[in-house]
Amino acid sequence: MCGRFTRMYTWRELWELYMLTAGPPTSNLQPRYNICPTTEIDTIVPVIDKRGVVPMRWGLVPSWWSKTLKEMRLATFNARAETVAEKPMFRDSFKKRRCLIPASGYYEWQDTPSGKQPYYFTRRDGQIITIAGLWSKWTDKATGTDLHSCTMVITEPNRIAAEVHDRMPVILEAKDFEQWERGDVKDASALMKPAAEDVLQKWPVSKRVNSSRASDEDVSLIEKQTIAV
Repeated sequence: MCGRFTRMYTWRELWELYMLTAGPPTSNLQPRYNICPTTEIDTIVPVIDKRGVVPMRWGLVPSWWSKTLKEMRLATFNARAETVAEKPMFRDSFKKRRCLIPASGYYEWQDTPSGKQPYYFTRRDGQIITIAGLWSKWTDKATGTDLHSCTMVITEPNRIAAEVHDRMPVILEAKDFEQWERGDVKDASALMKPAAEDVLQKWPVSKRVNSSRASDEDVSLIEKQTIAV
């Protein structure tokens, strides 16, 4: 699974990679080093023949959800590639509402005798990681307020990811964006596979990351740590 990630990219990098509908704003994005589920994240959504950035809750709430948001206790921040087309929580979004989720890197945890050891994954080429996502719009019946939410699609790991965990996010290359966003179910399904072995790199980081309360502004969370063997 992917339950925590980072944002160090700039608006200009988003604009250039995703060919957004509007140019970069004068102010830039603030770095975030411990993005957790249910917080607001950036998503890239198709808009006619281009794309736009839409802030969304990380943790999908399907449009048919009839209870309150507080009663949404299911973990919907990840959707498994093997079941995304059938699971009621995700299947409608998989058919109709796919998006791109940018990340600078993400964390995974390895079980060790001394506890869970976090690792930080980034692209070897230093570019933005683009994760296959799904989105939905849910309306709170009590207030009439619309909530946009999203989830990351996860799949089996490649070799480098399997050294730490048994899952990894579906990582898309720029040539795949259009196919994921606008392709039919068969086209989208063909992309839900492990990343090539040369895409990612990883290193161990502080166990302070194990706490979701670790500061979102603490850059030291991604610093490489030495593990005693």
